[in-house]
Amino acid sequence: MKKDIMRYCEECAICQRNKSSALSPAGLLMPLEIPDAIWSDISMDFIEGLPKSKGWDVIFVVVDRLSKYGHFLLLKHPFSAKMVAETFVKEVVRLHGYPRSIVSDRDKVFLSHFWKELFRLAGTKLNRSSSYHPQLDGQTEVVNKSVETYLRCFCGEKPNEWSQWLHWAEYWYNTTYHSSIGITPFQAVYGRLPPPLIYYGDMETPNATLDQQLKDRDITLGALKEHLKLAQERMKKHADNKRREVEFQEGDLVFLKLCPYRQTSLIKKRNEKLSPKYFGPYRVLERIGKVAYKLELLAAAAIHPVFHVSQLKKAVGRGETVQPLNPYMNANHEWITQPEEVYSYRKNPATREWEALISWKGLPPHEATWESCTDMKYQFPDFHLEDKVWIWERRVMLGH
Repeated sequence: MKKDIMRYCEECAICQRNKSSALSPAGLLMPLEIPDAIWSDISMDFIEGLPKSKGWDVIFVVVDRLSKYGHFLLLKHPFSAKMVAETFVKEVVRLHGYPRSIVSDRDKVFLSHFWKELFRLAGTKLNRSSSYHPQLDGQTEVVNKSVETYLRCFCGEKPNEWSQWLHWAEYWYNTTYHSSIGITPFQAVYGRLPPPLIYYGDMETPNATLDQQLKDRDITLGALKEHLKLAQERMKKHADNKRREVEFQEGDLVFLKLCPYRQTSLIKKRNEKLSPKYFGPYRVLERIGKVAYKLELLAAAAIHPVFHVSQLKKAVGRGETVQPLNPYMNANHEWITQPEEVYSYRKNPATREWEALISWKGLPPHEATWESCTDMKYQFPDFHLEDKVWIWERRVMLGH
């Protein structure tokens, strides 16, 4: 009786979909082949969700996988594959030429036809991570996480002016000792020590403007040094010591871990904590490399079927009922956010801006959220709010 009860509980599909796993992440990090030339193999990523600074709100990070030398480039939303490519050519290719390979996640920019065709013509191989798992290899993961932590700390400290100091963030990163290569990225690329800077206090100047500029720069460089040191120490503890090796066989049934309400376009998030932790179960079709698997998804899913092992857990029982993936998710497993109806309007007492109570396609009415009318007009220009806001303002003025 006890064994039957335990087996019944283990095979419960509802529990398997909704209970979080207490085990360490599955799948050891698989290092890519070490490049044999500087700037022949690179990684790139976007750091988003930053406070706007002179209109800029995205950092495009490009790092050489051998020397760890990085370029931190400014972008602003909305950006296209063409804009990113132009920035890449202008700021990276003009200095180092086209790379032999690029490591990236599955961002829509890197999956676009324009991007693929550009680098096909350039003879560059594009290596993309498996779905919903950007950590393609240990080396790139540590560098990218370190850089992101470093830049986020820096931007958070200077929320309105970080863009004008980003070039110093790049300089300090490239002239700081990296334990993974034993020298600074600057030395690895140029074969010499970086030239000394003029530090505030080394010599006096009667020019008050220059004096203040040197003082401000030294303060910023000091903060950058501390942020980079903390980021590197934090990431040094990361990697395989907190991971475990997991393997599946063809034909195994597995549950797929997704975040269906992951969203980057709007500030508001849905009720993420109440959504299922896993979807499925789905059958394993084949193993891709050492840490990724191709799943037999339903045709309606329309997303890339290859996933990193850390997003999977073995199903207990026969798994007769398959839970379909939500049709309102895109290839990056992000919620396809489309406004459907406006329920009401209000003026935010703090910002004095008009907000609309928006219902979203694919979500029940209780998931409606208050959104800034300004943001809605910018992100959904075809969803006309202007006339509705004007009518509502007139009603408020007339006391209706």
